Amino acid sequence: MTTRLRTAAHPAVATAVADRLLRRTAPPVEVRHTLDWAGPVGMDLPDERAVQAACGLMHVHGRATGGPVPLAVDYASVVAGVLAAQGATAAGIGRARGLDLREARTSVAQGALLALGQYLAAATADGPEQPEASGPGLATLDTSDGARVEVETLDPSAWREFWARLGVPATLAGRGWLPFQQRFATAVCPLPDELRQAALGRTLTDLRAAAHHSGVSLLTVGSDPAPPVHPAPWRLTPAPGHSVGGVPAPRPALHAPTAALPLTGLRVVESTRRVQGPLAGHVLRMLGAEVIRVEPPGGDPMRWLAPLAGGTSARFTALNEGKRVVEADLTTAAGRDTVRALTAEADVFLHNWAPGKAVRLGLDDSDLLPARPALVYAWASGFGDTLGDRPPLGTDYLAQVHSGLAAAVRPYGEPPAPSLMTLTDVLGGLVCAQGVLAALAARERTGRGCRVDSSLVSAAALIPRPAHRARWTPLDRPLPTADGHLYPGPEARAHPEALRGLLDRDLTTKECAHRLAAHGLTATPVRTDLAALARDPAFRTAVAPPDRCTGHARPYTPWEFA
Repeated sequence: MTTRLRTAAHPAVATAVADRLLRRTAPPVEVRHTLDWAGPVGMDLPDERAVQAACGLMHVHGRATGGPVPLAVDYASVVAGVLAAQGATAAGIGRARGLDLREARTSVAQGALLALGQYLAAATADGPEQPEASGPGLATLDTSDGARVEVETLDPSAWREFWARLGVPATLAGRGWLPFQQRFATAVCPLPDELRQAALGRTLTDLRAAAHHSGVSLLTVGSDPAPPVHPAPWRLTPAPGHSVGGVPAPRPALHAPTAALPLTGLRVVESTRRVQGPLAGHVLRMLGAEVIRVEPPGGDPMRWLAPLAGGTSARFTALNEGKRVVEADLTTAAGRDTVRALTAEADVFLHNWAPGKAVRLGLDDSDLLPARPALVYAWASGFGDTLGDRPPLGTDYLAQVHSGLAAAVRPYGEPPAPSLMTLTDVLGGLVCAQGVLAALAARERTGRGCRVDSSLVSAAALIPRPAHRARWTPLDRPLPTADGHLYPGPEARAHPEALRGLLDRDLTTKECAHRLAAHGLTATPVRTDLAALARDPAFRTAVAPPDRCTGHARPYTPWEFA
């Protein structure tokens, strides 16, 4: 049975997203669940924009354009809605398996903090940051005939070839490679101006030809915020055959109702990279599952991406802490046999390989489910089947472009461009995890496993957006103060005349907030120093400070179960 969320305040978008996902999921047992704005954060956060300001979303999104700015969509609310559905579904699964779980709680602020996990880890790591080009900048390119394009490649040779076909010397193209690759981590892309000018001197046809011949993916950035496709968040395909006689018994006995997490006793095997796949596994681990991570011999290269914390990349640890690692070379028969042996004793197998790789390796669902009919086999892709059998690279920014999100996140009057905060990677990982939970919930009823397909584009489609790009007033942007920025609350934005005479750029953020509060108006200081989150008393129970194990700050688990 599916129940509707009861809310303390009323985050309407988050509630609607949670309700929609729970209707698709149908948890096996009813559990109370609560969703509000602030959760454990000790601040008055009355709406989406206040959460974006207080938790640092405005800061990270605005890095590329030179200052904090809101996302023009209710991104934190959508993340929180997925978290609420996850908490309710996982608690229902745990209760069906014998755990005394009766309530799950989360908040929009916890959703925002989870989305910022990698950026928070990097900001608080004890090791030095990797040298990077300074200054703001987007990766979006303009052409001579008025088009805007987003390009993508993970291959430096393809990058050099693309620019060579536009007349750019290899040395100059090489200067752009580091900021282009680092944009996933830094949320800025200060390309050399010579590259932008080279693109601006050519037509869209020229850039498409250069991309085609070099193997670079290219999509045009449109101004329509509406998604061109409306895929379901995930698709479940039941394993063939009949019930296998019930779900395999969990490994540990589930007789610790006051201590166990909902997925205690379940085992997940993942072969993933970058953000989307590892985050899905991270969510399942936080919910109590044992997660075994398959990495190539010598370990995932992302382990050494600066800054390091405790000898490992802070960004990597933010997504992979607590996972057990098994190394296997999947190009060899022995490596593939290792995966088969692991999945033969697992409840979930999760990967985000490129399209066709699973079939080539002999590790598709049709290869693994016969040996383990109760297995949940999950593939997290970039585009699913929305762009045919030869899609472009399935990365965050191209998914933002294809889904219309690149237009939706910026207001009317600004050129459309993806946010360089990895919005769809995070949301795609969360949606994949919820698809896995939906499959595990179905398995409680049928005893059968299934295949779960989700994508970055299917996750992006969850984000509601208007028919036309938002039109902002000056009060939709953070207001500068003597020492930072302040974001006015919903009452102040609705009644701008009330602000006249109250704001003074010579006052500090704290002084401005107190002056507004004295007149019954709320305002939220805009967080522009992520490292300070771990020291802020208001976030004491929401953000864990650096410790000896991780060496960086991290959000606490975003659910409370009772």
